Amino acid sequence: MQSEQKMMSPYYRTKLKGLYTTASSDSEKEADLLRKCLEKIAQIKAVRNEQRLLAKNSGMYADGEGPRKTMRRGVLMTMLQQAALTLPLWIGRGTESPPPLCGCMPAEANYIAKPGDKIAARVKSDGDENWILAEVISFNTNSNKYTIDDIDEEGKEHVLSKRRVIPLPLMKANPETNPEALFKKGTLVMALYPQTTCFYRALIDEPPTGPMEDYLVLFEDNSYADGYSPALKVAQRYVVQIKEPHKR
Repeated sequence: MQSEQKMMSPYYRTKLKGLYTTASSDSEKEADLLRKCLEKIAQIKAVRNEQRLLAKNSGMYADGEGPRKTMRRGVLMTMLQQAALTLPLWIGRGTESPPPLCGCMPAEANYIAKPGDKIAARVKSDGDENWILAEVISFNTNSNKYTIDDIDEEGKEHVLSKRRVIPLPLMKANPETNPEALFKKGTLVMALYPQTTCFYRALIDEPPTGPMEDYLVLFEDNSYADGYSPALKVAQRYVVQIKEPHKR
């Protein structure tokens, strides 16, 4: 009883409050440090990407590199998986809302993807139209069109209007702190089919449960009785809001 009374005294309440304040301050300092590290990583990646684009445009490649058309399929798939794993995690301050292109948050209406950014692009090939993984080469403000490069075959360029392009997420959302920035179960989306560079319609079966977890999605597939494939894992980077074809 004496111990309980002692803990309830003004002195100990003030001391406990101080400890909580210190812990909260330390947590915020750690979060700020993480934000600064992520910003620095983003800057380094931007510089490397710029150097890669300059080398590509000049026809020069680093040792061991070359045009993607000479790259083995397995190497390309590994690179895409690595890009998904290293996508930075957004860490907000307090009640700050996730920004555009974080998780499922769409880009702003006037957003223009930068050269080197990865996108989903709706292109024509052999009479069919498909959504493919591509890279932005440039954007023409006069025609309001992108010039993009097929990620699966470097040098295979397309000129597309903005409505045929969907920017991929630039940051991952943390399900533990910002579940609103993730597609909900049952949402119709477009997702990159595993081991391919094409996006297909799919339903979210389960959203990620942790910062490093993937979505579980059900791809539309008429070869199955219910019209959907078994659940497959797809990283946040390669799941985007569906965009239906423009009706004339």
